[in-house]
This record gives sequence, C-alpha cells and structure tokens, in this order.
Amino acid sequence: MSQANNTHNSSSNTIGNSSESQVLTRGRLQDLVREVDPNEQLDEEVEELLLQIADDFIESTVNSACQLAKHRAGQGVGPKALDVTDVQMHLERQWNMWIPGFGTDELRPYKRAPITEAHRQRMALIRKQMKKF
Repeated sequence: MSQANNTHNSSSNTIGNSSESQVLTRGRLQDLVREVDPNEQLDEEVEELLLQIADDFIESTVNSACQLAKHRAGQGVGPKALDVTDVQMHLERQWNMWIPGFGTDELRPYKRAPITEAHRQRMALIRKQMKKF
C-alpha cells in the first residue's frame, strides 16, 4: 500500500515539473480550453487538477489494459504484448467509452433507447398543443 502512495506522490510531483513524461501538457490543456471557449482562462489550481485527473486516467487505463493483455496471453489467446484491443476493452467495460476507428473496424450500430408509454403520451400531448397554435 505504501508503494502505491509513493508512486502516486511521485507522479503528482512530475505533473507540474516535467512535461516530457506527460501525455497532456499544460500548453495542450490551454489549447483545448481555447478550442471550447477562446475567452476562458483556467486558474492554476484547476489546471493542476485537470492534469492530475488526466494523468491518473491514463495510468489506470494502461495498467488495466496490461492486466487484460497478461490474462489474454495466459489463456493462450494471443501474444503477451499490449494490444489496442486491450485498451479498447478496458475503456468500453470500465467507462462505457467507444472510440470510433480505434482498434477494430467493427461498425457499431446506434441503439435507440426504448420509448416508454409515458413518453408517447407526453409527445401526443405536445403535438395536440402544437396544433392549437
């Protein structure tokens, strides 16, 4: 347990100091914010927090994907090397994320949510009200 804390502490120290080991740098984060809203400015503490969250997300994703690759290799299903499908499987199972074009060429159909009777009734009422105007 103390080893995990030491790893966490050392990674949080590298967030502000070393941009070589980071996937998301402070400059890239600022670029992303400007893409969303050119007038928005983040406080330094907010930047630090977002960089830490990104770093933790990437670290946990890579660790889980490595565990999946190790398990897959132990089952004799494929090579022991980390594969993009391992990352894809983790993201889909843990975060319900599907990134198009990432991993396989499989096309996933869009699944519409089932329409409930209450929703149909509300829509009928709305249509009825719209006809009055």
